[in-house]
Amino acid sequence: MQLTMVIPLFNEQESLPELETWIRRVMEEHGFSYEIILVDDGSTDGSWQEVERLAAANPNVRAIKFRRNYGKSAALNSGFQAAAGEVVVTLDADLQDSPDEIPELYRLIAEEDYDLVSGWKKKRYDPLIKTVPSKFFNAVTRYISHIRLHDFNCGLKAYRREVVQTIEVYGEMHRYIPLLAKWAGFSRIGEKVVEHRARKYGSTKFGWERFVRGFLDLLSITFVGRFGKRPM
Repeated sequence: MQLTMVIPLFNEQESLPELETWIRRVMEEHGFSYEIILVDDGSTDGSWQEVERLAAANPNVRAIKFRRNYGKSAALNSGFQAAAGEVVVTLDADLQDSPDEIPELYRLIAEEDYDLVSGWKKKRYDPLIKTVPSKFFNAVTRYISHIRLHDFNCGLKAYRREVVQTIEVYGEMHRYIPLLAKWAGFSRIGEKVVEHRARKYGSTKFGWERFVRGFLDLLSITFVGRFGKRPM
């Protein structure tokens, strides 16, 4: 299998049908063998029922359900361990990431021999509550990691499968996956400018509690980077 799309979701019922249709169209147009892994992170709306409907209608859709909300890192980690594709692509379920970017991301991994390619939302359609902390995190993480990415926290990324099945993602560490990959020995890390779209349904799930958790993880990474050790 060529491609696995891992999509964590929390209360995204309205977006899911359109997202699945969009991905399926792109996959069929390019002739990819693929699977879509939808990881429901404890949704409280009708997201899980929609995921079940999509999985019943499309045999390429696989479903994972959490009993409660564990967070994006846990959802990604679960999807990573289940992935069968040679290349694994992550994207958010809110339609702000464009599936039309997937073929080029796949090419960069499969033909250009990158281990990881991170999207860069050069033009963003997010509120200040997300963009200001993101700029801070990106600047500090660039300084610590010496990885020259502009947008570590972009949800749209592509990986060689070995990368995601080697690393372990926990806490709020999903925003630092390029650093975890580098520590694991995967040094070919690239970047691609990607389209970012305004949210069509619902509202952002970002809150100050996530900012605090992310900041604590940043302190942990700073300590590890300073003293040259690796996470246990």
